[in-house]
Amino acid sequence: MSDGELRTLFEEYGTVESADIITNRESGRSRGFGFVEMQDDTQAGAAIEALNSRDIDGRPLVVNQARPREDRQRGEGGDRRERW
Repeated sequence: MSDGELRTLFEEYGTVESADIITNRESGRSRGFGFVEMQDDTQAGAAIEALNSRDIDGRPLVVNQARPREDRQRGEGGDRRERW
């Protein structure tokens, strides 16, 4: 899935401010998850409810609200944005 396809999927439920598929820095391949920021919580909730467990290209989509990251040991990186 591309960033644009992710955006289009979520736009059915409201205004999407950003949609990003996270990729491996070295290979450029998808890491299997992404982040979507929507204009408001009501729209985001509707998207979560409608899209969670929906089949996309033969795989179930998992959609949930981002949770704060737990403190990790030094050297464990990752993206720190909120996700829907």
